[in-house]
Amino acid sequence: MKVDLSTYNNKWYKPGHIVKRACWYWVNIVFFKSSIFPFYFLKVALLKLFDASVGTNVCIKPNVNIKYPWLLSIGNNVWIGENVWIDNLAKITIGNNVCLSQGMLMISGNHDYTKTTFDLSIAPIVVEDGVWLGANTVVFGGAVCASHSVFVAGSYVVGSTMPYSIYRGNPVVKIKDRVIQ
Repeated sequence: MKVDLSTYNNKWYKPGHIVKRACWYWVNIVFFKSSIFPFYFLKVALLKLFDASVGTNVCIKPNVNIKYPWLLSIGNNVWIGENVWIDNLAKITIGNNVCLSQGMLMISGNHDYTKTTFDLSIAPIVVEDGVWLGANTVVFGGAVCASHSVFVAGSYVVGSTMPYSIYRGNPVVKIKDRVIQ
């Protein structure tokens, strides 16, 4: 068997009305993906306008890309660094006191490479309270980043992790406990 992309069909996937998606596309380009727009409070207000759940004291740095804000929940005291890409085809939940470092990627959609039709598959991502995702870390659909865990720069997070642990690698492996003093 061979992959035949002419048979690809994801009509079942309905991420929102086309007008809503089109409006968000332009807002995302002008206010979020821009390197010249530093106003966090306006970014938070725009996310809420597009039905995201956003807590207080959320810092969204320049050049952040968010696919669908209506599938995003962000807690309190969250820092989202430069060049973060939240590719949320499924729900992404970010807890309180979370740091998403520069260049990290959350990707909740993928393709089933075992099927000739290369079907779209989606799964939610959960980032619990107190997590630090290091620069250029990638978090895949279905991942649960457990409470107060740390992921070293460049790590690839697949599946569930343990709380108060430090991880690194591709895929991540626990290297030690996280002790907070």
